Amino acid sequence: MEKDSRPNWDNPMQFVMACVSYAVGLGNVWRFPYLCQMHGGGGFLIPYLLMLFLEGLPLFYLELAIGQKMRLGSIGAWTAISPYLGGLGLASVVTSLYLCLYYNIINAWSFWYLFHSFQSVLPWADCPINSNQTGPIEECERATPTQYFFYRETLDISSSIEENGGIHTGQALCLMLAWMITYLFIVRGVKSTGKVVYFTATFPYVVLFIYLIRGVSLHGAINGVKYMFTPKMEQLANPTTWINAATQIFFSLGLGFGSLIAFASYNQYNNNFERQAIVVALINSGTSIFASCVTFAIYGFKATVNYENCLERTRLLLLNTFNLAEDSITIDNTFEWIEKLNTTYPQQFAQLTHKLENCDLESELDTAVEGTGLAFIVYSEAIKNMPLSQLWSVLYFIMLLLLGMGSMLGNVTAIITPLRDFKVISRMSNELFNGLVCLFCLLLGLGFTTTSGNYWFTMFNDYGATFSLLFIVLIEVITVSYIYGIKRFEKDIEDMLGHRPNWYWKIMWAGTSPLLLIALFIFYIINYIQGGTPTYQAWNKELGKSVVTEYPVFGQIFIGLLLVSSVSCVPLTALYVYCRNRKHGLHHKRQRTISTVSA
Repeated sequence: MEKDSRPNWDNPMQFVMACVSYAVGLGNVWRFPYLCQMHGGGGFLIPYLLMLFLEGLPLFYLELAIGQKMRLGSIGAWTAISPYLGGLGLASVVTSLYLCLYYNIINAWSFWYLFHSFQSVLPWADCPINSNQTGPIEECERATPTQYFFYRETLDISSSIEENGGIHTGQALCLMLAWMITYLFIVRGVKSTGKVVYFTATFPYVVLFIYLIRGVSLHGAINGVKYMFTPKMEQLANPTTWINAATQIFFSLGLGFGSLIAFASYNQYNNNFERQAIVVALINSGTSIFASCVTFAIYGFKATVNYENCLERTRLLLLNTFNLAEDSITIDNTFEWIEKLNTTYPQQFAQLTHKLENCDLESELDTAVEGTGLAFIVYSEAIKNMPLSQLWSVLYFIMLLLLGMGSMLGNVTAIITPLRDFKVISRMSNELFNGLVCLFCLLLGLGFTTTSGNYWFTMFNDYGATFSLLFIVLIEVITVSYIYGIKRFEKDIEDMLGHRPNWYWKIMWAGTSPLLLIALFIFYIINYIQGGTPTYQAWNKELGKSVVTEYPVFGQIFIGLLLVSSVSCVPLTALYVYCRNRKHGLHHKRQRTISTVSA
């Protein structure tokens, strides 16, 4: 496709909104708060913000500059720099394809929960009655109503990845709906995406703000907010804290997928992407912190409710055991009475020890949950205890949907844009080609709606992108700094912006960012090797909880294929180009020899 005929964003604001909608995703809501909880609350912000300026921002700027300069998708852009690097763009497309396959199933789950929120009583508020009408279903009693609804009603999950069943019809329909909406958002390429991003980028903030106001007014919310902003500085001595901060910045900004290169390729040649890179990166990190305030307010409410329920059970146990007056023990003086009764009736109290629960607010707040467990179980648990729970449930799952759909726009664009740069595909209409890509992803994604689908989802989530993205971005920054050349890259930026990048950007590209990426890459490989046989969380309905289970041999082979398939695109493409050039070189040499002999 000719560069001059390439469509453009209607205005720079559309591009910024597209980047915000793409970068601000589900990870901001469910991954960042988990890392804060794991690594010392407010103290985690120190390595997080440092990594933003040492790694995130320079690499974000680099990808936008490449896209805007080349005005091509990831495959075309890297091929233009060097034909041997076309595989880098191909690796990005393969990684984005893996992401698209499993990411939209999260949107399908959000639709499922949203549709079930329009009921007089939320279906995950209480355990359903068994078929004999004698009491709650045993699996639900062993677990919790929210866990039962997610694992049994939503997923209808099998006991392991080896046990496969049919497709969950409800989930398949929800997945189809998610892909239909994705298709409508991208049907006319950048022209339709540019209109949609205004809504997908802004409305989640409206919901988050409403949730913040509601969250801080909940009973016990202040306990969660205090927990977040009380730094545990000793965590800064833990290397894992710094590694998790670096990887969170890296994935949160969406580096390496090719989406940023694709979005930037639709910019005007002289668009000021430098300012936009800074704005989007700061908005993304600011959103993570803002979303954490909301999440920790909800955490505080949930932890306080659980803590007070525990105290109430202890209170009733003491009242019944020692025949005390009903109003003698309250939630506030339970611990005083435990000490008093232990001193006064030591033998009788000793018989109670195995029945007494350890009620501790701090340990409730320390219980860290991430990913789907946080989004669909912990939040649902908190929502069911709120007044007007249906309203808060609808708002929450609409927000999750918009965050997920906004990121899907970038994910699908990362596949479509590079492929449309090929002349064969460029002759097809946007509507037809985009529809075929969405249909292909939908058909493959149906595998995630089977009874073992959640285990495959976990596999793709854990191994489908992390390793390949670290590799892709490492090659990107080394290519620009040492193959394409910093000076040449500087001139390109000057040609677009009218000024050269300052010393900060050059130091980051040439030294700091590559070294950080190499350290992360090595750490990932060592961690993977030392981890032994890969494991996953399998749902045990007899116990009513997840248990750690090793992947079977076919699962381990598939993990190996996931890790290698995208990364291998880089050396295989380079080898193909080398062999082709050598063949052409020998062919021309033979032709010249024949011409000389003829002469």
